[in-house]
Amino acid sequence: MKPLFTAFLALGVACATGLARSQAAPPSAPPAQQQAAAAPGASIEAKVAMCVGCHNIRGYQASFPEVHKVPMIAGQSAKYITAALNAYKNGDRKHPTMRGIAMSLTEQDVATIAAYYEALPRNEVKPLGDKPSREPNAQVAGLLQKAACASCHGANFSKPIDPSYPKISGQHADYLFVALKAYKTESNPAVGRNNGVMGAIAKQFSNAELKALSNYMASLESELRVHPEPRFR
Repeated sequence: MKPLFTAFLALGVACATGLARSQAAPPSAPPAQQQAAAAPGASIEAKVAMCVGCHNIRGYQASFPEVHKVPMIAGQSAKYITAALNAYKNGDRKHPTMRGIAMSLTEQDVATIAAYYEALPRNEVKPLGDKPSREPNAQVAGLLQKAACASCHGANFSKPIDPSYPKISGQHADYLFVALKAYKTESNPAVGRNNGVMGAIAKQFSNAELKALSNYMASLESELRVHPEPRFR
C-alpha cells in the first residue's frame, strides 16, 4: 500500500501544480533554461509543474512527514539540485512525496529542472560578500567551529567548495533544522538522510544546538529566493 499511496500523492501534487502552471502566463526563460529546454522532448513548463505548487509559493509549508517551510531552491546550483533529486530517487533521502516525484523524472527531466531553478533569481539578487552578513554569538560560533560548516559550504555559507553541496545562508530555519535532524534519524521509513559526512556531523549535536545553528543560518543574507509564478504573486 505504501508505494501506491506515494504514487497517488505525487500524482495529486502534479495535477494541482500542473493546473496552476497552465493557467499562468509563463515568463520568458533565461539562457540556461532555454538551453535545457532545447533538449529533445524537454519542456520547462511541463517539467517544473510538480515543483511550482510548493517551491514557488512564498511561505508555503510542508505538512508531511514534518511541518516546515519548503526550502528555497531558486538560486541553488544545478549540480546540487540534481544531487538532491537523485538522492530522493535512490532512497538516500527519505520523503514520500519527494521520492514519488523524483521517481517519475528521467535524467533529462532532472537536468531541465535543475537548470531552471539555478537560473531563476539572477536578476533579483546580488552576490554575497566573502564573509557572513552578521557575526554569530559566542555559542553559535563554537558550534560552527565544531561542525566546520565553512569547510564545505564556504566562508559565507553560500559558496560551497563543490556545487553539489547546497548554499545554506539565508535558508529557512525550520527547513534547515528538519534537514539536520534527518541526518541523525535511523530506521524511519518516512524520514532520514543517508550521508556519511553530514550524519557524523549532525550526530555530535543536540536538537537544541542544531536549532541554534539553523536559526543563525536563516538570519544571514541569501542568494536563494522563492520565485512566485505570476498566478501566485
